[in-house]
Amino acid sequence: MSRAFVKEGDQEEQPFIPPRADLPAKAPNYVTPEGLEALKNEKRELIDQRQEVIETQKDAEKRKSLALIEGNLQLLQERLNNARPIDLEKQPQDHIKFGADIKLKLNNKSIQNFQIVGVDEADVMGGKIAFTSPLARLLINKKNGDLVELQLKDRTQKFEVIAFDYSK
Repeated sequence: MSRAFVKEGDQEEQPFIPPRADLPAKAPNYVTPEGLEALKNEKRELIDQRQEVIETQKDAEKRKSLALIEGNLQLLQERLNNARPIDLEKQPQDHIKFGADIKLKLNNKSIQNFQIVGVDEADVMGGKIAFTSPLARLLINKKNGDLVELQLKDRTQKFEVIAFDYSK
């Protein structure tokens, strides 16, 4: 049917569904056990939201809300289907790998702590960096005492690995 014969009120705009955190093509979707649980919790919350919308909202509002929730559920389910949980207890103890909690000395001054996590878990302010981030890629396979240099736009940050473990 031609769009000319559709009522103006029937031309609902599809909601924008924000993409999830970027995961490079062909990259595995590594997650920590906590990250996997967070994804499952997010799915349960979306399912609860969907049920609430079905029970409480009017038709036009309901269609938009359900479209947004269903789109988010679909993206989330793809991440869950591709999730590769890593058992942190089985990670090597002699060098840094996914899931490591790392204590770094920045430019021979301040101490910062980071954990290398999955892309959906990353929260720099919370001390969690995605395994795909430039800093995490530099830290993989490093050992205590190793130095890494992260080239930024206007400067170079130098980090020394002070300690690491897989306690979380």
